[in-house]
Amino acid sequence: MARRKIEVFSLSFLDVIACGFGAVVLFYTILSAQAGVQRQNRNDELQSEVNRLEEEVLEGYKNLVVLRNSLEGTERAVPAEGLANRIIEETEKLRLQLAEAEKETLSKRESIERLKQDLKSLDEGTRRLAAGTPSPGQPGTRIKGFIGSGDRQYLTGLKVGGERILILVDVSASMMDESVVNVIRLRNMPEVRRMAASKWRRTVATVDWLTSQLPAKSKFQVYGFNTQARPLVPDSAGKWLAANDAAALNDVLRELRKTVPQDGTSLENALAAAGALSPRPDNIILITDGLPTQGASAPLVKKTVDGNDRLKLFEKSLGRLPPGVPVNVILLPMEGDPMAPAAYWTLARRTRGSFLSPAKDWP
Repeated sequence: MARRKIEVFSLSFLDVIACGFGAVVLFYTILSAQAGVQRQNRNDELQSEVNRLEEEVLEGYKNLVVLRNSLEGTERAVPAEGLANRIIEETEKLRLQLAEAEKETLSKRESIERLKQDLKSLDEGTRRLAAGTPSPGQPGTRIKGFIGSGDRQYLTGLKVGGERILILVDVSASMMDESVVNVIRLRNMPEVRRMAASKWRRTVATVDWLTSQLPAKSKFQVYGFNTQARPLVPDSAGKWLAANDAAALNDVLRELRKTVPQDGTSLENALAAAGALSPRPDNIILITDGLPTQGASAPLVKKTVDGNDRLKLFEKSLGRLPPGVPVNVILLPMEGDPMAPAAYWTLARRTRGSFLSPAKDWP
């Protein structure tokens, strides 16, 4: 009888292997299920966190809208508040101005009442004087008045007389100031500033005073001269004006106040204009501040004119002076021209006129 063959992989072994494999599968299944539960729990937690963050974001948007609206309201309120403050300030200013105006109006009313009382008193005084005056007396001889800055009377010897009186006014640049440096400085300034120079305003006041001293029955003419000579009243060259013509006197002063001092000085042209008047003048009043700086025309070659040259120009210009006419000289101060006073004093003495070097507050 043959022996039985032994099998390594018997049925029992396969059962054991199958059971082990099943246990592994079961264990894996259990682990997978547990992992799925944990993953689901984790997802739920994350979703909850996401939902919470979304709610916070929405709440932030709501707060942002509220803040933006508040900011816009504040920005609108700030200008309105500033405008209100300005309106209040302007109202206060207007109130103060109104109060000042009321005070000024009241003071003006009081002044008017005082003037009325003064006028009434003057009228009563006039009536009393008229009742005691037997005749009106002789009329005055002055066409226009002159108001000075003081009550002093000057003993000048200046003869404002004659039938035909010619006033020659120097309108050169030196008539703006006594100093050469200031003349140069003013010469480069605007015309308004040059016409407002103190020396020039003094010159205008001198002419104003002279025209107020003219005899009523005389004739007169006023020429301005620098490098050329011209009448101050337009279209009156070579003509005599009536001293009792108030309009002509005012025209002279108006044109002189509009004149801008400029350029050099030609005494020769000024005296030539005097000789061209017909009939010739019987009295010349010369207002200047120094010896001339050129002759009838400017030199072809420009050069510096010293004192001796100016004296020669002065002597040459006297050849144009009408014979037998007195020349009254009003010499204003000017530095750097020491020979001028002696030369003009000699001219006045030679022609039987007068020489005046006025004080600073004259006339």
